[in-house]
Amino acid sequence: MTPAVVGLVLCAAIMHASWNAILRSSGDRLLTVTIMSLATAAVAAPFALLLPLPGSASWPYLGLSSVLQVGYSVFLVMAYRQADLGQAYPIVRGSVPLLVTLGAAFIAHERLGLQPLAGIVLVSLGILSLSFGKRGANVASVAAALATGIIIAIYTVTDGIGARLAGSPYAYSAWLFLLYGILMPLTFIAMGRRIAIEIRSPESLKALAAGVVQLLTYGTVIWAFTLSPIGPVSALRETSIVFAAVIGRLFLGETFTARRLAACAAISLGAICLGYRL
Repeated sequence: MTPAVVGLVLCAAIMHASWNAILRSSGDRLLTVTIMSLATAAVAAPFALLLPLPGSASWPYLGLSSVLQVGYSVFLVMAYRQADLGQAYPIVRGSVPLLVTLGAAFIAHERLGLQPLAGIVLVSLGILSLSFGKRGANVASVAAALATGIIIAIYTVTDGIGARLAGSPYAYSAWLFLLYGILMPLTFIAMGRRIAIEIRSPESLKALAAGVVQLLTYGTVIWAFTLSPIGPVSALRETSIVFAAVIGRLFLGETFTARRLAACAAISLGAICLGYRL
């Protein structure tokens, strides 16, 4: 990866941790993530109309990814119900390269070398350390976080392929967020909820801002997928684990113990070992 790509992906990692902190701190997280989806759709719509349509080969990937994004949002909200940002977020993000690597080993029969094995150990130990113990997250939150990680692993590969087939990562991103911005509110209503947005309330304004940040964040990652291998880009993005731990401590008042710090460092290093082959 070029220094420019590395710098932009790191910026995306910081932004990703930031909008997750906003979601974690909100009162009604499902409503917050729904408002975020409306914001992403509003920003994406003009670009979707003005840019050339993505290549026809990319549309199945767009459809699948937009559905997966809805599932990701719902399970992420579940993960944050009874777990701190500094607990749930590392499980969600750190499990992605772990799941991708294990899936490749068991399904595609890829042989694991010393580096990916070391990554698996580091990520697994880090997740276990955050998940259990005196101040660990409960079982339901851990299960939701791992389910979220599975969804992320699938849509990461889906978007990496789809963006390349689209011919333009910008058009692909615009249509992805437009479709997601339609499906997420419909899912919210299907769950028996009513969308009531007080546009001037601090919660709504934060959610709208987080939605724009979410679009910029993942749009940057999709662009990076077209320039560099998916694995290294995904692994570099997982440095957001450390940023989330710092944000949780500084802005959400979460405990920043030595064990949590060591766990976040282990997961970050493990993610890099899994996604970036030396």
